[in-house]
Amino acid sequence: MTRLLRRHLLGSSLAAMLAACAAPPPPQATVQVFAAVAQLPPEATYRHERLPSQAGRPDQSATEAAADTALARAGLRRDDANPRLAVEVAVSQHAVGYGPAWGIPSWVNVGVGGGSWGGGGVGIGLSFPVGGTPAYPSQRVDVLLRDLASGQVLFQSQATSNSGASAASLVEASLRNFPNAQPGTWVVPL
Repeated sequence: MTRLLRRHLLGSSLAAMLAACAAPPPPQATVQVFAAVAQLPPEATYRHERLPSQAGRPDQSATEAAADTALARAGLRRDDANPRLAVEVAVSQHAVGYGPAWGIPSWVNVGVGGGSWGGGGVGIGLSFPVGGTPAYPSQRVDVLLRDLASGQVLFQSQATSNSGASAASLVEASLRNFPNAQPGTWVVPL
């Protein structure tokens, strides 16, 4: 194998490895169940409850519709006139600054280059965020299920994601395995 061909193969391999490292991870959510349902009442019915801060949200109805779908799969039936349970679904979004990857500050970059005439090199670059630190949205959905007669919380979970996931997909993740979800934390692909 010629020297030139080896260099091209090495350069191509390095470029492929760097491209694989730069690919974004698949979207996922971190789900945490705090309280799990011991047993659902037979033929359980529910209604949605809204906090005053949720009354004016244009996306609240769509978020509750996503919860309706997941709760119907679990055997619950929505009945606003005669409910036994109350469901509260809350969505919040926060801007979070980028953090360092692999312990390397985000303002340090490493580059590798090669040439066809026997040249090549490695470089280290520094960058400074002009205009502030970049931010990405972190979205969180909280689901709370209460018994209306006793006021007891039967189920509480939350799902968070910073991959641009929709509120509906986070509702689905927070109610995954409901009513058989056990307390704990796990990562769910979206």
